[in-house]
Amino acid sequence: MAVQSSEIRLAARPHGWPTAETFTLAEVSLPDPEPGQLVVRNLFMSVDPYMRGRMNDVKSYVPPFQVGKALEGGAVGEVVTSTVEEFKPGDVVLHGLGWRDTAVVAAKHVVKVDPDLAPLGAYLGVLGMPGLTAYAGLLEVAEFKPGDVVFVSGAAGAVGQIVGQLAKLKGAAKVIGSAGSAEKVAYLTEELGFDAAFNYKDGPVLEQLQAAAPEGIDVYFDNVGGEHLEAAIATLNVHGRVAVCGMISVYNATEATPAPRNLPLIIAKRLTIRGLLVSDHSHLKDEFVADVAPLIASGQLRYSETVVDGLANAPEAFLGMLRGENTGKMLVKINER
Repeated sequence: MAVQSSEIRLAARPHGWPTAETFTLAEVSLPDPEPGQLVVRNLFMSVDPYMRGRMNDVKSYVPPFQVGKALEGGAVGEVVTSTVEEFKPGDVVLHGLGWRDTAVVAAKHVVKVDPDLAPLGAYLGVLGMPGLTAYAGLLEVAEFKPGDVVFVSGAAGAVGQIVGQLAKLKGAAKVIGSAGSAEKVAYLTEELGFDAAFNYKDGPVLEQLQAAAPEGIDVYFDNVGGEHLEAAIATLNVHGRVAVCGMISVYNATEATPAPRNLPLIIAKRLTIRGLLVSDHSHLKDEFVADVAPLIASGQLRYSETVVDGLANAPEAFLGMLRGENTGKMLVKINER
């Protein structure tokens, strides 16, 4: 008997900000798994900023979503049916076919995870793609070294919260974060141990950053772009390094946005500015887990999740993430285990 599933599809390509009409919920009958495939009942799924770019029909580092087809993204689920020896019904796995209740997945694209080692959401956040992004971006792309002054934008998000704490744990002289509310600023300084933080809505980013870092900064981890990147360039010390992970401030722009107006400082300060895609750093995965998992277990590295209940609410979770309504990783709970 065919398995029934719900899935969220891209109904139309957004122009500017996505809306509820960008998405549609559909009911489908899944095909029986072929040899080498699994049927997985999804428990949690991730919504991430990069998904906004995939809604545009443009060539990029990952193919665009197709109108009328189910969206994709990280998910953790429970194996229901298996055609391969390595996976048994009841196994919990990580895979890339989120945005649906149940998925037929190629076993070669699935990774078994241990639900007793960490909460399931952690495999989509602090121990998953966002965590590895933070680790690789700080240590390999930004070439962090002890004694650096580090500035993180979007610091209360899934990646930013980890970047700041890792920098502190590895010997940063000072860690500064920006966020979009007083509550998030308090979370950064009172719970995560950032030395300073500010609400970018309270005034010009440059003024607030330079007040927090009168000695300048050595590393900027960029999740926002725009005004934040311009302020960081102005504040970076000679030979400063920038890891550009995201530019969420311009993802929904309908017209070209002005570049930072102080780019000549890249020359004067001999700055290094590098883009960051986590897929380039898979060689670090084992090192990352070995380094970070004990920090989580000991409570030295803390993290938050914002969980929205129900697959039907996944579009609103995604839109809320773009609006900055989440603290830490934004997740959607699809099914009970």
